[in-house]
Amino acid sequence: MTEAAVITIDGPAGSGKGTIAERVASALGWHILDSGALYRLVAYSAEQKQVSFDDPDGLTQIALNLDVTFQAQPEGIVLTILEGEDVSQAIRSETAGEAASKVAAVGEVRDALLTRQRAFATAPGLVADGRDMGTVVFPQAPLKVYLTASAEVRAQRRLKQLKDHGLNANLAGLVSDIQERDARDMNREHSPLRPASDAVTIDTSALTIDEVVAKVLSLFESRKP
Repeated sequence: MTEAAVITIDGPAGSGKGTIAERVASALGWHILDSGALYRLVAYSAEQKQVSFDDPDGLTQIALNLDVTFQAQPEGIVLTILEGEDVSQAIRSETAGEAASKVAAVGEVRDALLTRQRAFATAPGLVADGRDMGTVVFPQAPLKVYLTASAEVRAQRRLKQLKDHGLNANLAGLVSDIQERDARDMNREHSPLRPASDAVTIDTSALTIDEVVAKVLSLFESRKP
């Protein structure tokens, strides 16, 4: 059981869960957990330390000893500091996302990060975004949301996001990458991507960010004691 109220927002890459989680957390004045950043950090650190993605023991040690802090900035940006280095941009590339998906398939790494993720659940509450927040990390959360959208829509969103960060990408390549990542995330042995049995699924393909946020907040209000 979690000691603080938790809203979980799961979904595949590009479904909008990160943005929605940030907006919902801001509206409620709650903490936020970007679980995907932890896996990106493990992958990034492994590459820096030349630890193979086929080395579960090496990856697990990295996960257990991540020296990371998240620093909120006045303009609403959150900096990710790994071993004293700002890696916020480095871990947001499409390549970093692919690497994180591979690392996330290692059961020992997921186990190593489980306690760390649960520790984010502190008062007044937590909005946790990821791929197994509602199914594994916070199974007792009173509100679980699963966001989805077509691969094409998600690729277009990702393309805009990358361009906004000054990064180059190809739409057709992004669609292919997203489909491959979906297959890997949904079919992995440990904590596969899927909606929790009691999750509310929202297709965001034709919805604006504000509309999705409003739906989530409405769901939360309807479930408050």
